[in-house]
Amino acid sequence: MDLGVRWTMHGDGRTPAPGAVVRPDERLSWPRTFGLGAQHVVAMFGASFVAPVLMGLDPNLAIMMSGVATALFLLATRGRVPSYLGCSLSFVGVAAVIRAQGGNSATVTGACLVVGAALFLIGLAVQRFGARIIHAAMPPVVTGAVVMLIGFNLAPVTAATYWPQDQWTALLVMLFTGLAVVGLRGFFSRIAIFLGLVFGYGLSWVLDRVFGRIHSADGSGTVTDHWRLDLSRVAQADWIGLPSFHAPAFQWSAVLVALPVVIALVAENAGHVKAVGEMTGSDLDDKLGAAIAADGAASMLSTAVGGPPNTTYSENIGVMAATRVYSTAAYWAAAFFALLFGLCPKFGAIVAAIPGGVLGGITVILYGMIGLLGAQIWTNARVDLRNPLNLVPAAAGLIIGIGNVSMKFTDTFTLSGIALGTLVVITGYHVLRVFAPAHFKGEEPLLDEGTSSYDESGG
Repeated sequence: MDLGVRWTMHGDGRTPAPGAVVRPDERLSWPRTFGLGAQHVVAMFGASFVAPVLMGLDPNLAIMMSGVATALFLLATRGRVPSYLGCSLSFVGVAAVIRAQGGNSATVTGACLVVGAALFLIGLAVQRFGARIIHAAMPPVVTGAVVMLIGFNLAPVTAATYWPQDQWTALLVMLFTGLAVVGLRGFFSRIAIFLGLVFGYGLSWVLDRVFGRIHSADGSGTVTDHWRLDLSRVAQADWIGLPSFHAPAFQWSAVLVALPVVIALVAENAGHVKAVGEMTGSDLDDKLGAAIAADGAASMLSTAVGGPPNTTYSENIGVMAATRVYSTAAYWAAAFFALLFGLCPKFGAIVAAIPGGVLGGITVILYGMIGLLGAQIWTNARVDLRNPLNLVPAAAGLIIGIGNVSMKFTDTFTLSGIALGTLVVITGYHVLRVFAPAHFKGEEPLLDEGTSSYDESGG
């Protein structure tokens, strides 16, 4: 059986010839391949270690399982779809809602595991029936609205939790990160979030040395005098050790909050496969179902041991575009490096020590970017918001999702925010379509045709 783990040498193994690309089934010399693998790991760091911190999960385990997930994805797609699977930022809002409802890390990972199972089944269905079943259930107007409300639902997390911990550091980190995203070129623009974190980390250390402790809310929300950057746990952490594993727990209320994210994950995978196919000049449509199913299976495996769910990372598309190297051998090297990082508790302690004010500055941009990716889906698919069939369900769902509107059905069953907003968008669109006149029902492009430039920018 061909598992896509054999590669032919590209040219002299040093650099691609002018105008040529290193295809997924080719590789450069092993030293260069491992160097590219390390570059892929750096590219995904900006989101893949921020996301588990924001979700309250172990960053070491997240990095380790991202390596396992990447290896599983490469095997499932037979080495034809180069991709790194890292922690999905789409679940950050879900985790915040679940914890606000009294859930813990086990509840969060349990809900995410169910989403992974749903994504796996969707992938099998796409493999069997083709991408048109996605379009039938989730046209671009629906997908864009759901991605948008997932991102914008996170705004209160920044405003109430992170920003108040150190407002001036948050402001400076926001400005630095914005300048990095816009002003830097090539690979460095792709790791702007990571650079913003490094800047904020250093800035917090300097401010502690110059001004001493800050009087503000800490991570628990208690107003007290505390250091902006507390490195006490870094000194105590071991260099080598296993991350913290835990079993998932399942609650219907948490599952219902998390399930809408499956729409965002389908969009991310479809856009990734389409983008890679265009860059490599290969028709990868036959691998869309396998890619979606592999992402679902990898997320199930990660959450089963206490890690976060995963998704394809468009930051790594940027690395491939810059280097013209699409070799899956580089991704196997990246997976290997991720496993090594996962076995270093000191690395996880450094990540966990990121000051709240730094996260405030980062998330102002990051959460907004996630939300605006929904608008990008609308733009790429040419969704006409003058059409009431598109406008009404999207408008209602967005306000419900962003405003965290709640509907109480019984004393033990309530739908709110992301879950209720998604339900309104999907059911509203399809119900209204039944009653809409014929001229409202124009054909729209397929999801994977409309999202080729979909970019999670951090997941």
